[in-house]
Amino acid sequence: MMPESLTTERQLIEQFLDTLRALPDVHAELDHREPVGLASDSRHDARIDLRVAGKSFILLIEAKKAVYPRDVRQVLWQFREISHNRTKEQSGDEALSLLVAESISPGAKELLRDERVGYYDSGGSLYLPAPGAFLYIDKPPPKTLSKSVRSLFSGRRAQVLHTLLMRHQDWFGGKELAEQALVSPATASQVLTELERFDWLVSRGQGPSKERHLREPAALLDAWVKQLASIRPPALRRYYVPSMKADTLLEHIGQVFATHEVGYAISHEAAAQRYAPFLSSVSQVRCRVLVGTAADAAIGELGARVVNEGANLAIIEAKSPGELLFRERVGGIWLASPIQVYLDLLRGEGRAKEMAEHLRKERIGF
Repeated sequence: MMPESLTTERQLIEQFLDTLRALPDVHAELDHREPVGLASDSRHDARIDLRVAGKSFILLIEAKKAVYPRDVRQVLWQFREISHNRTKEQSGDEALSLLVAESISPGAKELLRDERVGYYDSGGSLYLPAPGAFLYIDKPPPKTLSKSVRSLFSGRRAQVLHTLLMRHQDWFGGKELAEQALVSPATASQVLTELERFDWLVSRGQGPSKERHLREPAALLDAWVKQLASIRPPALRRYYVPSMKADTLLEHIGQVFATHEVGYAISHEAAAQRYAPFLSSVSQVRCRVLVGTAADAAIGELGARVVNEGANLAIIEAKSPGELLFRERVGGIWLASPIQVYLDLLRGEGRAKEMAEHLRKERIGF
């Protein structure tokens, strides 16, 4: 029986051949003298004879399951070795190395294009720079990669990212990072492994004393922003508190929530205005609140009533203290961290996105 890895490899290469054959004036055939996954030349996994608009090429295929930026250096080294050791093709056709994988992350694709190295993934993306011929098809990442990346930016894993961004100048051991992020060591370890694949971390030491440092905070935050549209927003409850403007309401919330010992953090425009003033006025207070009887009692004392329109108070339900990580006390009011406020604003309406960019520039700094 053929191993599963070779079966997947064969399927990928067949899919790649089908994609090539569907293009106009392109002919592609697998060289059956070298069975897929069992090639006589161990430096590559398959060989394809390709003709594009009358020009002939030999494609030497390297098959992988998943490729991230960290993996690209190894692939490039491997291709250079193949090129260095390759003898002249008897036919005289140009020989090109090409990477075929189930999934290739956007960052890895960019690095490969920078080096003019061809690739194909199971989502249908294709890049083939050849002398006198150029093929480029850009499609969304395969669902397997999208799901894997999306899970990194939600739930308790997001708490680890939040910690790394807020402490981006620090070095962390796995246990220390888990404690600060309020997650298990296993969760912290999983996230660090994923981030290393994207080449966003640097490390020092070995074994239990190994530490990591976030080298690319801007790249991580940008990646989080790209995922926001695919992550379900938290539940929101809208209220109207009579006879109160936003500034007065903010102070009143601080007092009442403190009396009831409610865990909370003001976010969105009201918080951004405190961190880095941008708007002339704010019409609504949005607040992350640890739900429970204490919160219900505090909201009752505010005299807030549930509304569908005209709300001046919106409660974002938080179910664990991890959702209030790195809140800051400013003028007696607990504000969500600048990172959390930035991400929340990007989900907002009106001038919220402009305010988000102002906050990132003035307060976050990367």
